[in-house]
Amino acid sequence: MESLPDAIVQYILSYMNDARDVALCNCVSKRWKDSIPYIRSLFFPRNSFDNLTGSDTPDDIVLKMISLIERLESLVVYSPFSGAGLASWLTLIGPSLRYLELRMDNLAEQEVCNERPSKLDCLTAAKSLESLKLWGVLMTRSPKWDVFQKLKNLEIVGARLEDPALSTVLQACPNLTKLLLLGCEGVVAVSIDLPHLEQCKLDFYGLGNCSFSMNCPKIEVLEVQGCSWIRVQKTKHLRNLSIANNAGRVYMVDFEKLVALESLSIRGIQWCWGAISSMLQWASEVKHLYMKVEFTGDFETLQPFPEVDFVDFFNNHPKLQNFDIHGAMFAALCQKNSLKNVDSGFLIPCLESVVITVRSPLNAEQKMSTLESLLKYGKNLKSMVIKVLQMKSNHSSADDFFDEICRFTCMNRKIVRIE
Repeated sequence: MESLPDAIVQYILSYMNDARDVALCNCVSKRWKDSIPYIRSLFFPRNSFDNLTGSDTPDDIVLKMISLIERLESLVVYSPFSGAGLASWLTLIGPSLRYLELRMDNLAEQEVCNERPSKLDCLTAAKSLESLKLWGVLMTRSPKWDVFQKLKNLEIVGARLEDPALSTVLQACPNLTKLLLLGCEGVVAVSIDLPHLEQCKLDFYGLGNCSFSMNCPKIEVLEVQGCSWIRVQKTKHLRNLSIANNAGRVYMVDFEKLVALESLSIRGIQWCWGAISSMLQWASEVKHLYMKVEFTGDFETLQPFPEVDFVDFFNNHPKLQNFDIHGAMFAALCQKNSLKNVDSGFLIPCLESVVITVRSPLNAEQKMSTLESLLKYGKNLKSMVIKVLQMKSNHSSADDFFDEICRFTCMNRKIVRIE
């Protein structure tokens, strides 16, 4: 290193980001110390100040370190800090900061009420941010934010939110292209109207009874978990869609024709059949379909799926390549009359892979007939995986059905396997 020009040393050391390494670098030599102003990124791990000695607080140490850097562009702080400390940092580095990630640790409401300035309010000083990620956030009142014109990516992980506060946050970020709200609770109704948004992932905790509406003309990837009523407009660019509700019911979905959709995943304990059939109708161009919905029914009573015509289903999804179905939908395709419309010219043209989860030996004969039909009419089928999951029956029919599956697998071992 001693033989290298100063510019090369500064360039190499500028790639350090761990705060502890930077602190050690400061003690190596004057030449290394003089390179610290050229660092562009700083990361403070959770345990950065576990063995702190001396009179300086963690807030003071962070401030001293960032004050040595001419143009800090990225700051990640997982170690504890105060609102006053954050305010002092951002006053100093706000104009140059592009990426900010903070472990807020302010879910304890009493602490937030007593803290002035609040950590959320301090963020408005970083007006040039392009990416903001927050962990462990209490957002029950609207933060005092100006508009972040340059912010493209917003991620909030683990939060207690209220609708007006979330609305204020989204209004302050009009140019987002990526939005993630993961592990959030307290939300009742969410409305997202962002003209440049391309990717959105929402995961809401609670009773699963949120309502969600979206008007984002450039949306390409959308994942929603925990909503019962979903309305999405302007979907001509939507390629990947996932809707799940692990705690409640999906009562209503409202989309336009999903002309660009390639991948659809629908999951949950209970969906109204109207919501399921509408999704399948809109997603007629889909290539990858994952269905894990256990029951249907418009009210609290859990009901099985109605009969689904095998031929109509595949004729209505001619581009389907990968199909992953769990018990209820497979059973719906295996009803007595589901194969009655098969004619000599019927084919499943694009299907290459199918994964089937079987949970019951009921209607074993029809289920075996459906498996055979998938193999017979899926001329391009390369893989069929049959998952036998928690099949409970005291009757010998369960053993007989499993024997039939094993026999079917042995006869088609190049394509079919059991998991």
